[in-house]
Amino acid sequence: MREKIIKNIPLDYINTFITNLNMQSSIWVLYLAYCGMNLAQIGMLEGVYHATSIIFEVPSGAVADLLGRKKSMLLSRLCIAISCVLMMVSNGFWMFALSFVIQALGNNFNSGSEEALVYDSMKYLGQEEGYVGVNGRLNMLIEISQGIATVAGGILAEYSYFWCYGACVVIALLAFLPVAFMTEVPMEERGEPSVMGEIEENGGKKSIRKLVAEHFRTSLHILKSDARICKVIVYYSMVFAATTLMFFYSQQYYSDLGYNKIQISLILLLISGVSCLGAMLSEKIYGKTGKKIAFIGGFVIATTFLCYGVRNVYLAVAAFAVAQFLNSVLYPVQSLSLNELIPSEQRATLISVSSMFFSIAMILCFPIAGAFADRWGLGRVFFGLGILLILLVAGAGMIATPKKG
Repeated sequence: MREKIIKNIPLDYINTFITNLNMQSSIWVLYLAYCGMNLAQIGMLEGVYHATSIIFEVPSGAVADLLGRKKSMLLSRLCIAISCVLMMVSNGFWMFALSFVIQALGNNFNSGSEEALVYDSMKYLGQEEGYVGVNGRLNMLIEISQGIATVAGGILAEYSYFWCYGACVVIALLAFLPVAFMTEVPMEERGEPSVMGEIEENGGKKSIRKLVAEHFRTSLHILKSDARICKVIVYYSMVFAATTLMFFYSQQYYSDLGYNKIQISLILLLISGVSCLGAMLSEKIYGKTGKKIAFIGGFVIATTFLCYGVRNVYLAVAAFAVAQFLNSVLYPVQSLSLNELIPSEQRATLISVSSMFFSIAMILCFPIAGAFADRWGLGRVFFGLGILLILLVAGAGMIATPKKG
């Protein structure tokens, strides 16, 4: 068993690389605009995505905890493939919304599952202390893969959006392979009850419902009993929602400045390279600063939004690079902060709770930002968000960042 579980980490490196060859990530805002959606509608579609995440994030985390991380990850790949097919054939808001719902469900099945499988594998092997390094390398692979996908997606989309989304379907199906060869850490090794044992003993579906209900009650108790978990979740949700909004709406921002899809993809490639550097240096930066980097990084990210208000492409690209660099630095710190506080048997569920809070932040800011951008332009909206984020980070950063150790 140990020999098989050792392979989980390199297999997840392969899985991460393939999964993040996501060509639509650099063009989906432009594609929806091409299909007649305005920025308010695009924001609403992103809101649909995150509303779905809120509804299904915690149940999908429970599926991962109780029925298996591997099965949950395989379901994720299937949903992503179906979502891409729907994007290819949709011609109206509600069909696009259905695609976003299925895509969100697919990402829900993966979000807590993959992270929990990797951490539990390292814990089983007695290598938890190396988790920040592994997480940093995974994020580096994400940035490399997304960089390749960004350029490829921009080139394909410049000629045909159909070919871009067709490639996304193929990649989603290829992502089945590394997951299929992974090995689940046994529940008894994670300190969890055997779900199948409960079925045999108590008789079918009713016992699973009781087990899920107990699982949620325990998770809620942990959230109530340890305020540090809530502080970590709320703070990082706020910061990561801001950087995500910047990344996606930057597609339209640079298009408004007169750049075509290939040029925009090259800008995003540069940003991916900087983000990759952030992922590579995250462990070293964390080692020197500790968790103080959470507040410092959040404040600097907030100031980068102000640069977009100037509508100077060089200043905007520089600000974009700084924000995404710090986002990559902060992500492993957030992951470690949560995993240090969360018991193994509720790990996937509470990681999913973190994703749910992120979704709430996105539902609030994405459609509103899009509606204001339709009226006043993205530059002014980014500037306003920068001021708001500075105030929020200054007010919440210190108390939301857990003490080192």
